[in-house]
Amino acid sequence: MKIGISTYALLWEFTSPDQEPLNEPLSLKEMLGKAKELGGEVFQICDYEPLESMSENEIALIARLAKELDMEIELGTRGVEPDHLLKYLKLAQSFDTTVVRTMINSKRSKPSINQAIEWIQNVLPDYKEANVSLSLENYEQVKVKDLVYVVKQINDRNVGICLDPPNTIMEGQKEVIQELAPYVNNLHVKDFTMSRRNQWVGFSVVGCPLGEGYLELDYMLNHLKNENKTPNAIIELWLPFQDTLENTRKMEDEWIKKSIDHLRRKIS
Repeated sequence: MKIGISTYALLWEFTSPDQEPLNEPLSLKEMLGKAKELGGEVFQICDYEPLESMSENEIALIARLAKELDMEIELGTRGVEPDHLLKYLKLAQSFDTTVVRTMINSKRSKPSINQAIEWIQNVLPDYKEANVSLSLENYEQVKVKDLVYVVKQINDRNVGICLDPPNTIMEGQKEVIQELAPYVNNLHVKDFTMSRRNQWVGFSVVGCPLGEGYLELDYMLNHLKNENKTPNAIIELWLPFQDTLENTRKMEDEWIKKSIDHLRRKIS
């Protein structure tokens, strides 16, 4: 199990507080280098739309840098439309990666469960031929039982689950881990806290460094071990914006380092 860093952990390097692109964001090459400096062995380029408009030369340069840094690349996107999945298969081959994480819904479409199964089956032969696996992430818009149904219906070792328990905490962390652990081929690791909102109306769920919140990390790692699952563990963050971008980025680095150190102790 290698430890990696996602673009979601470096969100404030290329996103502003109003979720608009920055005028001078950290480039993908710079983020790759930073992930290495912070201790990552894997860099997951996840839901990073600029990747789709990059030239072949730009992608080749990033792939070459990853090899020089001895960093494994993983890709992440949203949607299961055949054309979109084939686009990411081509990108995966360019980066010599073996996993593409995705979600069933996207900005472009929200297919039924059966439609999602059909679309994935349409591209599965291409993924198998390229030795690239699809990893469907659990999240609040799709019930865990429906995600399991998709994987079981397709019934192929090249289609599995990207486990991320906080995404579906309303279904119960331990229950989600139990249901999904047998099918895991990718892993997102992020911790979180919950607190009463102002005036005691409702709750706020925000991130924190790994080991300081409510993530059932030991329970998750033990279940994966029992299932003989050793996916790369990709660090993500739910870091709220601080008073300035500079302070937010400083805290981002601190949280990543703490999270990697904590995870490394756990998996060693």
